[in-house]
Amino acid sequence: MTDTAPVSESEGVGRTIVLYLVSHASGEMIEMLARNAVTQLSGVEARRRIWKMVRHLEQIPEILGELASCPGYVLHSISHTDIREALEDGCRHLGLPCQFALEPLLGQLAEYSGAAIRSHSSSGDAFDEDYYRRVEAMKYTLAHDDGLGSDDLDGADVIVVGVSRATKTPTCMYLASRGIKAANVPLVPGAPLPSGLLRANGPLIVGLTVDPARLAMIRAARLSALRDEANADYADLDALRKEVLEARRLFVRWGWPMIDASHRSIEQTASMIIAMLRKRAGDAR
Repeated sequence: MTDTAPVSESEGVGRTIVLYLVSHASGEMIEMLARNAVTQLSGVEARRRIWKMVRHLEQIPEILGELASCPGYVLHSISHTDIREALEDGCRHLGLPCQFALEPLLGQLAEYSGAAIRSHSSSGDAFDEDYYRRVEAMKYTLAHDDGLGSDDLDGADVIVVGVSRATKTPTCMYLASRGIKAANVPLVPGAPLPSGLLRANGPLIVGLTVDPARLAMIRAARLSALRDEANADYADLDALRKEVLEARRLFVRWGWPMIDASHRSIEQTASMIIAMLRKRAGDAR
């Protein structure tokens, strides 16, 4: 379950941060911790996004997909080792700080009492074939995000190609939560396509495109969040019109199916890709 609301509001707010709260239960504890922490920060307002009842590994790729769309601080209360490791590994890959809500208190209490920390080795998910398929898909997608591992993409089920901020990463994370190995390759103006992409024969390759005006707003928000004023061209509308047009021409030239993600949710875009994969499998029979 996802919820969004301000954590605190104060006069003279000078900066807004995003807190991602991930809870195995109702989320009341980490909400309280976040609220109290933010009230002690001068000139800061926090917006929070919370996921409650996170108790299954298959929930993590969808969460990571949203985390990838906007930088923020992750606070979680996940105690089951498999889920916690998946979340923390994903955050490390995305370059996001990720904090277990009970640290350092838990470690200090253990040291003071001399007691061992009792860990929960597994979330209790059924370890069937589908479970392992989702785990492997998530690992593959994290290892092939944003052009990583682009020299060898034949292991993918689908490769998503598009300009920066075209929702490639969250779409691939969502696909991974469905057990689909998804790699994504960014199109960089003036840079050649990775040779591994052009050599890939097995995977379905899908191009994502976005309306330039909408893309300009998304990129401007990204620059603002990163406080990066040196790369103004990144969100320049005229430059984006050219960049998107060149991407569309590229998709047509290589015969890759194209999806306009401008007004589609991540789930809708992913559902279209899943439908393409099913149709492709049916045609191959």
